[in-house]
Amino acid sequence: MRTSTAEPVVRDLASPRAMAHTLALFFVAGGAAAVLAAGGGTDQVARRWVVAGAGLLALTVGSALFRWGVALPRVVLGGLVTVGCALISLVVLVSPDPTTAVVCASISAFVGVIACFFADHRVAVGHVVIAVGGTSAALLLRGDAPAASAGALAVVVVTLAVVTRILVLRASDAGSDALTGLANRRGFDEALDEHTRRSDVRLAAGLLDLDHFKQINDTDGHEAGDRLLRRVADSWRQALPTGALLARHGGDEFALLMPGLSGTEALAVVEHLCSLVPDVSVSAGVTERWSGDTAAQLMRRADLALYQVKAAGRGAAALHTAGA
Repeated sequence: MRTSTAEPVVRDLASPRAMAHTLALFFVAGGAAAVLAAGGGTDQVARRWVVAGAGLLALTVGSALFRWGVALPRVVLGGLVTVGCALISLVVLVSPDPTTAVVCASISAFVGVIACFFADHRVAVGHVVIAVGGTSAALLLRGDAPAASAGALAVVVVTLAVVTRILVLRASDAGSDALTGLANRRGFDEALDEHTRRSDVRLAAGLLDLDHFKQINDTDGHEAGDRLLRRVADSWRQALPTGALLARHGGDEFALLMPGLSGTEALAVVEHLCSLVPDVSVSAGVTERWSGDTAAQLMRRADLALYQVKAAGRGAAALHTAGA
């Protein structure tokens, strides 16, 4: 079990597909820019070939990411950002003239954008520091590029990174539940759609309903109901398995997405979550994706399992099976 990170909604926005394709686009664009910059003259031919070769390498990596990047772990994608930083610094250092060097150094702006788009804020800051520090050092080590160029470039990269982060955080609010801080239905549905496209990975889902919640609102008031929702959300969020997404699906209903788990394993997770709030009666339905399932079919079976529990008296969790 693990505790949640500080920016769970940003992580959900940056789905594996979005991360891979955005990084691929920047590798392709950066590679194309380097190839074009290398062809700007006839002097220093060897250096121009090195710059062009680095550009072609970036183009190749970008093309591969478009094809296979979705299957790569997040840490690998983050590592490729660091590799991109190193490649940009190398190209700046060996560029045949200061103009080409400054043009290639400007590619580091892509690093600021991509890092702040999908990385944890600490990792994003690290990537921006590496990008700005590496390109600035390379420009200064050359000796023929104005020192002011390095400073101006740093301002541009940092500004783009900050603006990107602000926009991402604001966009994240659309997928976040204001009361509990969990994902809302929109955020859950986007993540569910993304995961159901990956037929090679096991996927389980669950629906958890707080029993007789309306009575709490009617008897003790909506403030008491809100406090209960926040307490339950906080208890469950801290006990989620790695990669799981918990959302407030609406009212007193929560939805849980559990990539990599079987139905039996997911049922054990849900039963553990229910045990964390022993004073709250919870009914839950769990299911595992079957071959060819759509997102709607997966959640429909979880809903059927939940209905089964409620029909049997509530306060339990059940797994939908083929014979149900």
